[in-house]
Amino acid sequence: MQGSSHDDVRRRNLSVILRLVHLGGAASRSRLTRLTGLNRSTIAALVAELADLGLVEERVPDATNQVGRPSPIVAVSDTFVAIAVNPEIDAVTVGIVGLDGTVRRRIRHPTAHSPSVAEAVEISAALIEGLRAELDPRFRMIGIGVAVPGLVRARDGLVRHAPHLGWVNEPLARLLHEATGYPVLAANDAGLGATAERYFGAGRGLTDLIYLNGGASGIGGGLIVGGQAAGGFDGYAGEFGHTRVSGSDRTDSAGLAGTLEAEVTRSELLEVLGLPGADADELERALLAADSPAVRAEVNRQQDFLAVALAGAINILNPQLVVLGGFLAALLAVDPDRLGAAVSTLTLRAPFEEVRLSAALLGSNLLMIGAAELAFDQLLADPAGSLAASA
Repeated sequence: MQGSSHDDVRRRNLSVILRLVHLGGAASRSRLTRLTGLNRSTIAALVAELADLGLVEERVPDATNQVGRPSPIVAVSDTFVAIAVNPEIDAVTVGIVGLDGTVRRRIRHPTAHSPSVAEAVEISAALIEGLRAELDPRFRMIGIGVAVPGLVRARDGLVRHAPHLGWVNEPLARLLHEATGYPVLAANDAGLGATAERYFGAGRGLTDLIYLNGGASGIGGGLIVGGQAAGGFDGYAGEFGHTRVSGSDRTDSAGLAGTLEAEVTRSELLEVLGLPGADADELERALLAADSPAVRAEVNRQQDFLAVALAGAINILNPQLVVLGGFLAALLAVDPDRLGAAVSTLTLRAPFEEVRLSAALLGSNLLMIGAAELAFDQLLADPAGSLAASA
């Protein structure tokens, strides 16, 4: 087996340093030394190289209450950004996200109907061009990440099936690249949501979590197992919405009967509330304010079916955390104790004792951050090589 070359070690160490300040925020050189186990001179050289590339900057620390010479603070540069795209059944949302995980701009473009792939690409390209015109010339766009509500083939961004959008075997990533000129990567939206919550939200610092999102396009999920995103062989893992939870003949978007997505729906919550539409935050406020027995009965019904799916996932995967986003977070907020009790009755005692249920913390920025992580991935894996290749 061939050993690692000096260049391999340097490339890996540059990646480690950049990821640490990307995910953990600004850190002193001395802290980076402790976290990596590298010596101070090596850390200084690596930080200097990242600074020369424009990826990080060093700041003078606050010397207050410090003894001895203060260690410089290393932070990611604010000049590198990624574009995030999220096509939905009633809108296309495009955002700009910084390397520090901050959503700098987000535009939601409503559509009168579920957009075709061609329409979604056309809308996205126009929004991206407008956002690019607004940016200071010093900003550098790394690429585009797309969060798709459906099955996306990992290796090429082919949308195999997005049932609510009516997309089958659509080369979304290729078409968007041709329209914009930027590198484009696409993945399932809930899987990207899991990554975002793990890095910047409720799952920060954890190694094993399940993320379930409920939206207008149904229910999807993502997995972090042993600290790694678990996408499966082709990237299709996490389709919790199609898990069977009842003997009902109700069908979901894939035509499967008695599934979580068939029984737990945003549309039925809006209907019982008498609302024509609402985003996740508005829906949660409406559910919390409602005192109608019919609303509470529907919430209880949906919580019970959600508990079946959650219990099965907890028994199989033994996560530390289950994160609920979209309208599923609203179901949790109405009565967290009831949902927790319903899950506990269906879960083995040992794994249930170690798990928490939590609402997603990133709100409407979640998919923007998750899609941006997809675009940033190559830069984080090989900072110098990635920039050299794109120059």
